Amino acid sequence: MRTSEITPAIFASLGLSQYESRLGASPANRELLFLIDGLGAQTLDDFPELIPNIMSGKSFGDVITSFPSTTSTALATLMTGSMPNEHGMLGYTVRVPNSDRVLNALKWDEKVDPVIWQPKENFFEIGAKHGVNVTHVAGKRYEGTGFTRAVFRGAKYRGANLYPDLVAESADALQKTPAFVYLYVNDLDVAGHVAGYGSEKWLLALKMIDNLVAQLKAKLPTGTRIWITGDHGMLNVGQKIVIGRDNLLGTEVKTIAGEPRARHIYLDRPEKSDEIANLWRDELGAIATIYTKNQAIDQNLFGLPMPEKFAERIGDLIAIVNDDSILIDPSREKLESAMIGHHGGLTDSERNVPLIQLLV
Repeated sequence: MRTSEITPAIFASLGLSQYESRLGASPANRELLFLIDGLGAQTLDDFPELIPNIMSGKSFGDVITSFPSTTSTALATLMTGSMPNEHGMLGYTVRVPNSDRVLNALKWDEKVDPVIWQPKENFFEIGAKHGVNVTHVAGKRYEGTGFTRAVFRGAKYRGANLYPDLVAESADALQKTPAFVYLYVNDLDVAGHVAGYGSEKWLLALKMIDNLVAQLKAKLPTGTRIWITGDHGMLNVGQKIVIGRDNLLGTEVKTIAGEPRARHIYLDRPEKSDEIANLWRDELGAIATIYTKNQAIDQNLFGLPMPEKFAERIGDLIAIVNDDSILIDPSREKLESAMIGHHGGLTDSERNVPLIQLLV
């Protein structure tokens, strides 16, 4: 199963018969999708004793998230039920076509219209058209942001910062049926970036989230199905490679985007893409897989067919790290080298996430 298939199946269970009903019928027409940022499938194998409430649910196996395995792309894929070639969210950062600006999808750019950048109708919009009460429950700081308007538009937003308040808002939103609630927390992802996967800080965040699941089971209306998944997993950094330092990776490079494990590289002269791709391959060997833009499209990294308006956003080169190394943007070296946990690539640790169902 893929991330793009989860939300359509949940809405099929709420009566939207145009979508494949692969998750069964909703017993009470109350569905809650709980997205735990940074929860990879590997976590359930490595630390089952720390998450008894999550582990008490029914597993639907590993789900493969979209490429790159990063929040902005994965959540757009989840909420639109489509691959990046349809929604256009192609990475954590990408260059805005016909400009020198780099769009950070999570922080946004007021010059970019979120609806034009991500034009695909999402399942909040689709559900509302079909009479489903759709609600987005997350931190207050996300309300009205460019990313929220791009990916989550159409829902009633209920902002809450404390776990008990997140539970209360979710429970209230599920009273009137049919109802769909999307609940989001990012504590695990933050802990992983700062302290690393499996660190004390990360383990504490994991245990707190499992306790949140216990609160949801206790407080949500009877018959609610809780679906627990992640947007990506994470691994801890090994070798740190600074682009252009003691290597030739800076040759012809104009703009560096993406993230340290999945880079969009924009060249001064795009017509030299094949030559520079071979240079990167010579420099990095088995550490990374290098594609030109056309190769990345042809290899179906983002989904096919790829419309030209989205292809313009893709780097002239795509560099995907295969081991535990990272490719650091020298202009962001202090920030990127300080992070211990990373994601974005195609390893199982990064792209495999769980899908767990609990019935209240």
